[in-house]
Amino acid sequence: MTNHIAKQIHLISRPSGMPSHEHFKLVEVELPAPDAGEVLVKNHYMSVDPYMRGRMRENAVYAEAYALNSVMYGGAVGEVIESADPSLQAGDIVLNGAAWQDKFVAKANTLSKLEPFDPDQLSLYLGTLGMPGLTAYVGLFKFGEPKPGETVFVSAASGAVGANVCQIAKLKGCRVIGSVGSDAKAKWLLDECGVDAVINYKTCGDLTQALADAAPDGVDVYFENVGGDHLQAALNVMNPYGRIAACGMIASYNNAEPAPGPNNLMLIVGKKIRINGFIVSDHGDMRDQFLSEMVPWIQEGKIKSRETVFEGIDNAIDAFLGLFSGENFGKMVVKLD
Repeated sequence: MTNHIAKQIHLISRPSGMPSHEHFKLVEVELPAPDAGEVLVKNHYMSVDPYMRGRMRENAVYAEAYALNSVMYGGAVGEVIESADPSLQAGDIVLNGAAWQDKFVAKANTLSKLEPFDPDQLSLYLGTLGMPGLTAYVGLFKFGEPKPGETVFVSAASGAVGANVCQIAKLKGCRVIGSVGSDAKAKWLLDECGVDAVINYKTCGDLTQALADAAPDGVDVYFENVGGDHLQAALNVMNPYGRIAACGMIASYNNAEPAPGPNNLMLIVGKKIRINGFIVSDHGDMRDQFLSEMVPWIQEGKIKSRETVFEGIDNAIDAFLGLFSGENFGKMVVKLD
């Protein structure tokens, strides 16, 4: 067995405000051959996700902070190329947490072997069939609790999480309204995903008025991905006993100083609104149920997926930064080979 050179992205300083290339460094390291119980993996795809911005802070909000001057991490799908563990063989496809590098050595018991339903769609295990899809499923069912006929409002509705929320809610008999930042994203949600109404928040003017027009019977469930003006509008239009599944608030992730929040939070009391924040990593017990529904939906064409794919680890930082300027249409992934 020969040693291998891995390319890794290291965080070398902590951003204040919007990150830029100066905060990261591409590093080459020599990997040892795997010891007993270990495997060498070549990553085919890695995920970039908004939550990673929080991990770049010294006091990370809801996940452990990335260490400086060492490789970052996140979801990736790779292939075992050398194995020193009987549970995995060369050629096995594995889901792993070792993103931001093209090769790595790890203990076999830290990886999840995949039996992909389609080897040409491995990246789906980072999106619709991965953490974002499970996030949509957990947030919608465990905390949104939508009932057939109710109205569900989804912010960042064409993103990796939001697009799945929209389509799952439609499959469960709900009326769905999405908010997006471009007409192309709105058209895809309407034409391909069957969403009932879509708001382009960049061109609609008053967001509360646009939401009220799209939801004449009010909003029963809000799936929160954005925060700020979107939360304010949702609270204004929500019905009594509405439920908010708070997944993320990307509008404030890069703020160097806290921005003013919604000024209508008293509506939470008056309307008896329930807000649940959640982190998907707490709900791994729902993964089997999620896959049992989601895989058939994909195979039957009932769930559509969109991806934005950047090529090569050299472009991983651009892919990550693109999340905050709306460059991604659907799930943002980096193809590493």
